[in-house]
Amino acid sequence: MSDVFMNTYHRLPVTFTSGDGCYLFDDAGSRYLDFTSGIAVNCLGHRHPALISALNIQANKLFHVSNYYQCDTAEAFARKLTAAAGMEKVFLCNSGAEANECACKIARKYSLVKYGEGRHTIVSLKGSFHGRTITMLSATGQERFHTNFGPFTEGFRFVEPGDVDALKTTLDSSVCALLIEAVQGESGVVPQSADFVGAAAEICAKKDILLMFDEIQCGLGRTGTFFAFESYGVKADVATLAKGIAGGLPMGAALAGEKACDVLAVGDHGSTCGANPLAAACGIAVLDIVNTPAFLSEIAEKGAYFMEKLETLKPMVKAVRGKGLMLAADLNVEARPVLEKLLKRGVLALSAGEGKTLRFLPPYIISKDQIDAGLDVLRGVLAD
Repeated sequence: MSDVFMNTYHRLPVTFTSGDGCYLFDDAGSRYLDFTSGIAVNCLGHRHPALISALNIQANKLFHVSNYYQCDTAEAFARKLTAAAGMEKVFLCNSGAEANECACKIARKYSLVKYGEGRHTIVSLKGSFHGRTITMLSATGQERFHTNFGPFTEGFRFVEPGDVDALKTTLDSSVCALLIEAVQGESGVVPQSADFVGAAAEICAKKDILLMFDEIQCGLGRTGTFFAFESYGVKADVATLAKGIAGGLPMGAALAGEKACDVLAVGDHGSTCGANPLAAACGIAVLDIVNTPAFLSEIAEKGAYFMEKLETLKPMVKAVRGKGLMLAADLNVEARPVLEKLLKRGVLALSAGEGKTLRFLPPYIISKDQIDAGLDVLRGVLAD
């Protein structure tokens, strides 16, 4: 294992050198079926021809231009993204944490300008994960991420998912925004209940609290709709995207609807490499493929098939859940040894939650035969 990196990751013992479609290849030439997509980043798999073409064309034109100037590729991507999202304007950055930071700044300025000081609290959910910066750790409702890094940014509060009564009490006159993952990823792929999301939308609209959705892992088609919150029949004032937005290149986005799209003014926010032309070119290619009714329907169909196959693993797994191609299986044993055995047999998966949950985020291009093959391996590992 490498001794040059800081010891921030519990890496598995494999070194990847190339990929193709839904497979990765290591430095010994062994092949692995990828049920991770680089944690939902390689949404179109590896070496997708549309991404390679877009990247090559843009690389021969322009790598980077300062945001003090305009860039044709970045603007084309922004227009396509806002149209797909049904939002008015977008701030482009490099990661999900940055996108969520932007969303929180929008919320606080919106409330300060309109209502004055004292209305700056942002409420998020227990079990949430919103990023690794100090402020986004402050917004993350899992204590295991907080150890050793205090003091944290003030002005965040948490409510239990599904508890409508607690939500009504918590969304008081000190609150400027509610930040929700429609499907919580890091805590174990936990979809919110329809009643809870519906109540949240109603309360926020009544009290002029910005309703913000963190769609970094569950958005961009991952659950079978462009945004995961769409399936709940609600609209967001602000929504954030990242991970798969550029098919593998770093990119994040904070999107705002009519209420909040003009909150930020010149000098309020920025990002040196945000709206990078290479990432924007790949983002256009991703949207051209993903944002069609047929493709989104196919994600939902394959997700239902994956879920059905996971159900057949009971009682070797305790429970399965998820939406689209964002799925989880709770185990009767620790997940880490299972991941190691899957790796030895050529299948890549993820853990989540408190250590006994497997998480599956395969590329959208995964086939049913590949789903069958990967879960056959998992069945064998669990049987052992």
